[in-house]
Amino acid sequence: MKKFAYLFSLLVLVVACGEQEKEKPKKIEVENLIEIKDGIYKEYYPGKKEVRITGPVGDNNIREGKWTFLAKNGTEMSICFYENGKKNGHSIVKHPNGAISYVGEYSNDKQIGIWEFYDEKGKLINTTDYGQPKE
Repeated sequence: MKKFAYLFSLLVLVVACGEQEKEKPKKIEVENLIEIKDGIYKEYYPGKKEVRITGPVGDNNIREGKWTFLAKNGTEMSICFYENGKKNGHSIVKHPNGAISYVGEYSNDKQIGIWEFYDEKGKLINTTDYGQPKE
């Protein structure tokens, strides 16, 4: 009888240990931070309250026109112009304090002309001439 009780206890212990509740895999929800509506692309900061990047899109959702990057507080940090998904036209980028960091122009995704670079206080610190686009 002792053997039976011992074997029964051992069997219960083995079964109990083997049937531990398995942890269900946690479902990770990915927040969709991109919205395209009426030809306007908007990318949001996490939480989807503040717009991070915005601009118009054409066919196949390719960038067209003026695109803007915004700080989380809504301050415009940079603008760049696009044609057929390529940078074409003026580009302005600002320092976190709002002062211009640099300005220049693109042609077919390549820097052209004279670009000016400024420090956080707005003082011109450098200019670079990228020349004219090669046809």
